[in-house]
Amino acid sequence: MIGIKKERKMGREAILNSIKKNKPELLPLPEINREAFHEVIDLKDTFKNNIALVGGQVVEIEKNSIDEEIKSKYPDKEHIVSVTKKSKLGTVMVDSSTDPHSLEHIDLAILEAELGVSENGAIWVAADNSVVKALPFITNDLVIILDKNNICLHMLEAYDKIESRDRNFGVFISGPSKTADIEQCLVVGAHGAMSLTVILV
Repeated sequence: MIGIKKERKMGREAILNSIKKNKPELLPLPEINREAFHEVIDLKDTFKNNIALVGGQVVEIEKNSIDEEIKSKYPDKEHIVSVTKKSKLGTVMVDSSTDPHSLEHIDLAILEAELGVSENGAIWVAADNSVVKALPFITNDLVIILDKNNICLHMLEAYDKIESRDRNFGVFISGPSKTADIEQCLVVGAHGAMSLTVILV
């Protein structure tokens, strides 16, 4: 048994040493002509259309009616995690030490996003917004609250805005979870939430 472990360790070290010796030459990042990507479009309408295109839904409301809107869309949800001060519907409390396995029964998660991307309907959710990394994926249904003034044109602009962030968890979410890898058959909820509602305020 010891011989097998030693052999495996040696094999691993040989592979890592080979990788170190054969690193490809570092190349400079390409220069991007940002003017070529500039479009004059209605950011909000394009964002809403692209969210719908990827299977999500968008509602535009005033800040003081967020909970009423969520209740009307998800009237039967009981196990709700809210990690935003904009909603008081949470029935399950979480913090950064919460074991994600304890959230397997969550019906609905409500959180805020920092920005949206008009060109593809993607929404940037940072670590502070989700509290528990698994939350946007482990919930059955997901509600994301987004300030309509925080919609940018394209991913280049989005990356510029998040460039100075802490290098911790963050994710772009675009619609509910879905895949069509197997026989091009669309399956919704394969890796995460079955539905996504974006509330623009």
